[in-house]
Amino acid sequence: MAEEIELVSDGEGLAILGDPVAVDHFMDSTGIPRSGSVPMGTVLAAGATVAQAGAQIASESGRWVKLTSESAQAVKQFGLVPTSTPGVSHAMVGQPGHIKQWVQIVTKPGALATNPAMLAGAAGMMAQFAMQQQMDAIVDYLARIDAKLDDVLRSLTNQMVARLDGVDLTIRDAMNVRSTVGSVSEVTWSKVQAATQTIHEVEGYVLRELRDLAGQVEGSDKPGHLVDITKNLESEVTKWLVVLARCFELHDSVGVLELDRMMQVSPEELDRHRLGLIAAREHRRQEIEELTRELLSSMDMAIARANDRVFLNPRQSPSVVKASNRVTADVHEFRELLGIESKGGVSEPRKWRDAASEQVDRARETGAQGVQGAKRLGGAAVDKVKAKKERLSERRAQRKNSRPERDQT
Repeated sequence: MAEEIELVSDGEGLAILGDPVAVDHFMDSTGIPRSGSVPMGTVLAAGATVAQAGAQIASESGRWVKLTSESAQAVKQFGLVPTSTPGVSHAMVGQPGHIKQWVQIVTKPGALATNPAMLAGAAGMMAQFAMQQQMDAIVDYLARIDAKLDDVLRSLTNQMVARLDGVDLTIRDAMNVRSTVGSVSEVTWSKVQAATQTIHEVEGYVLRELRDLAGQVEGSDKPGHLVDITKNLESEVTKWLVVLARCFELHDSVGVLELDRMMQVSPEELDRHRLGLIAAREHRRQEIEELTRELLSSMDMAIARANDRVFLNPRQSPSVVKASNRVTADVHEFRELLGIESKGGVSEPRKWRDAASEQVDRARETGAQGVQGAKRLGGAAVDKVKAKKERLSERRAQRKNSRPERDQT
């Protein structure tokens, strides 16, 4: 066998381990972009889970890549099988003599599969990788959004973000200690635990604010009112999404430290705790998915109502559509940041001349129906007159016929 690599997947990411040349060949031949992968030794330089994973998975010879739905399907061909570590699958893959053919499954189990403790550490480390990648993406997102906010809105946002700054300082201190000594002490962890309450409080407040904003459109159908509502939504939604993104970043920072702490104090519980953290992250995603779906539905409703009334409100209705489109774009960007499937386009304001043309068509249709109705009504009236004349004629004839009989008596 010319080259062999070891694959480990936790469903969210894929670790590719082996000789650096073999790893690069594998990624190139399977279409997994190296540009989107991360050398596993450069992101998490210290920590208990890294030490438990061992030098093999933590070294530069390993690369980690976040799995998309497409890449997850592609990886299935390599026959990853479940391991004793919950949620983790593994395979040894060999190259049968040609760089474009990575299809031969190696029957030997590989170093990780034969060492449960090392595999558990690898799974924990991969969970930390996923959190770190999410944190980095959120930092980039916050920088882009901050550039779009005006000074007034930024100051309003900072009033809430300031509550999270103390948490951030505590977590940074813990990360610095971890990088230096390779562990999270009981004192350090107690500080981090106390700070997480603030994250939950801020997050709960933001979710409530966004739900209230989503419901504002439902109670209004007047274009003038909708203009005010959508302009307010444009600034308020962006502001609260920024704070919510910050909460997610801090949640993942705590998660990285939490896995290290569990590795130190209860390594036998690491797997279950890792799965619990993954479930909690997914629950947060689902809650945001539902909430942002409500926001998007509200924007669709505002656009539909504005376009329906563009004939009588040619200036206000397009403003509603444009503001709603901007809110929709911000919400889609946020959903994609958190790995929530999000597809949406820009809705075009309905043109006044199209609405006017439709009104003319309706008037013509109504007029035609009126003419037909008049014809039907007129025809019915003529029939009634004819019937009345016939009845009168019959009565006269009867009276005329009855007179001679009375004269004879």
